[in-house]
Amino acid sequence: MEQIAVFVDDAEHARRILAPMLAQAAGPTRWVVVGCAPKLTHRVGKWVSHRSRENWREQWLRTLRDRLEPTFAMASGEREWMVARAPLPDVSARLRRRLGADLRLLDARRPKLGAVMSPLSAEQPAAQDHRWSTGLAVATGMATVLALTD
Repeated sequence: MEQIAVFVDDAEHARRILAPMLAQAAGPTRWVVVGCAPKLTHRVGKWVSHRSRENWREQWLRTLRDRLEPTFAMASGEREWMVARAPLPDVSARLRRRLGADLRLLDARRPKLGAVMSPLSAEQPAAQDHRWSTGLAVATGMATVLALTD
């Protein structure tokens, strides 16, 4: 049985990525869906207890599961749902120790503009920081337009 760990932070984005894979699945597959809950801001996080934070993560996972369960309904096999409570390389390493080295990792997290996504495993190269690319492109474009208007 094939085993795939899917890292998800947005149900709609994950549905677009998973739908073709689930339609082409040949045999039973064990899906481990790891919810990457949004981080609380510094201002909110300092006033919330650890227990409240964990309850919020569990509630967030239930909502994510309710939204993604219809997508997995067409697939045969097992499903396991969990929340990432540690850095993602640690979570993937624990999953590989528990489920075997043949576990495939699928990143279905929604990319965020101006943010660098953390890698899923230690073997994955770190993403490059492209935060200044957009600003540089806009500034260069504006400078070109101003030069052409003269």
